[in-house]
Amino acid sequence: MFRNSLKLAFITLLITLLSCGENAKQPSKRPTPPPVPTTDFLITIHTKFGDMKAILFQETPIHSLNFVKLAKKGFYDGTTFHRIITDFMVQGGDPLSKDDNPTNDGTGGPGYTQQAEITSKLKHKFGAIAAARLGGPSNPEKRSSGSQFYIVENEEGVPFLNNEYTVFGQVIEGLDILHTIVNQKKDERDRPLENIEMSIEVETYAIEKLKKLYGNKYNKQ
Repeated sequence: MFRNSLKLAFITLLITLLSCGENAKQPSKRPTPPPVPTTDFLITIHTKFGDMKAILFQETPIHSLNFVKLAKKGFYDGTTFHRIITDFMVQGGDPLSKDDNPTNDGTGGPGYTQQAEITSKLKHKFGAIAAARLGGPSNPEKRSSGSQFYIVENEEGVPFLNNEYTVFGQVIEGLDILHTIVNQKKDERDRPLENIEMSIEVETYAIEKLKKLYGNKYNKQ
């Protein structure tokens, strides 16, 4: 009887070890990946010189969704490109540029700043859209303006700004408009002598349609 008990215990132990071995072989459950988006935003910046169309990056959701939110509310409509520098960039998005005081342009915003979303993958190339911000020791976290943005006008890009400011979009049509804007007459503060107003339109498209319309220009990186 002792032998039978010992034999039964051995078989039980063997089954337990085999079960553990089977469990060890089973792959751990992986989290369900987020759904692949099927639609995307197409941004149109309307100016008196023509339109610029742009896409926004998924890698910068704070900035991209904030831009869409403000644009849909009409926040940018009537604001101006208040700063233009040849071979560098054009800057706009300040609500104070709507008033009659040109000296306060560049100092306003929606009342908040944004957490930086700086990534080495997104560069300051020609047509890149990036968030303006305060520089120097007063802004060690490199937080962005809540609304002001600039668009790179230099066809060679401005690589010295990489990893310093958040790039969150790219103009994919109407890049020639940048050259027209930047060549307008301006004062000693780089403010255009005549207002260059903008309005911004947000449209939602199927991603497949955007790929057909813009091909390689529709590049999300």
